[in-house]
Amino acid sequence: MIDQTRLPREESYVTCTDYQQVAEAIRSMVIRGAPAIGVAAAMGIALGMQRAESAAEFEIICDTLAHTRPTAVNLFWAIDRMRRRYSELRDRSIDEIRRELIVEAQQIRLEDIAINECIGRNGASLIPDGKTVLTHCNAGALATAGYGTALGVIRAAVASGKKIDVFADETRPFLQGARLTVWELQHDHIPATLITDNMAGHFLHSGRIGCVVVGADRIASNGDVANKIGTYSVAVLAKENGVPFYVAAPISTLDLTLASGDQIPIEQRAAAEVTHVHGVSVAPEGTPVENPAFDVTPFRYVTAIVTERGVARAPYAESLRKLVS
Repeated sequence: MIDQTRLPREESYVTCTDYQQVAEAIRSMVIRGAPAIGVAAAMGIALGMQRAESAAEFEIICDTLAHTRPTAVNLFWAIDRMRRRYSELRDRSIDEIRRELIVEAQQIRLEDIAINECIGRNGASLIPDGKTVLTHCNAGALATAGYGTALGVIRAAVASGKKIDVFADETRPFLQGARLTVWELQHDHIPATLITDNMAGHFLHSGRIGCVVVGADRIASNGDVANKIGTYSVAVLAKENGVPFYVAAPISTLDLTLASGDQIPIEQRAAAEVTHVHGVSVAPEGTPVENPAFDVTPFRYVTAIVTERGVARAPYAESLRKLVS
């Protein structure tokens, strides 16, 4: 996997040789993005079982990966899928189980790329031609197995011939927008301008931005969306200024067991991510810090949710269930 903590200064890769290394890569955000960590977890399970001998070890591997990051539901979706496949294989030889788990993990990866391309096609028509698109965090190829969700929509719109450019929020404190989104868009030769998070309101009010497109880490049954911290603020500012706010995510990001976003667990990360930038202190020593990695955008600020099975609009309690039925 590409080491996302080192981008854009260095393009280097991490090779994991056991499931514990995969778990640490997810935990430390070497790999990040809800669909990407789901794929990584599936591969981590397949990798772990190459040396395991029993069901007890299988559950230890699954539990280790499940405890890496709590918010992104794709992680648990992928682990559950690998559990189901293992259950189907339990009566077969250990060598066959190992082979088939590799096949399943690779299939999850291939499916994710196809799903992202489909999300892109479904969302491309929503992007206004000749305008700027604002995005927050990174929901591109780096956050998935390839192509991306929010950036997939942007890529598909450009491929359809639309003339658009992108404003990327820097996305403090981990700077995914500055480090990753701009890097991706530059590689695709899509015009991208970096802005600080607190500039979003200014530009949304300017009339230059035609829409906002973001990804998601978990979506409740009522349409509440958990995404990178700061998304909620952007959604409120978009609504205030009459700018459509779109969420692009695969069906696996839906968690219809939750009535609302109030039930979504929010990951709390280390204080050093806020007090330091690339190891350099930017705050007085001993400063108290709160560092939630995600926030929840209430459904009333979401114009539409773009999935591989179609575009859902309010009332989401009905439209999302229709997509999964």
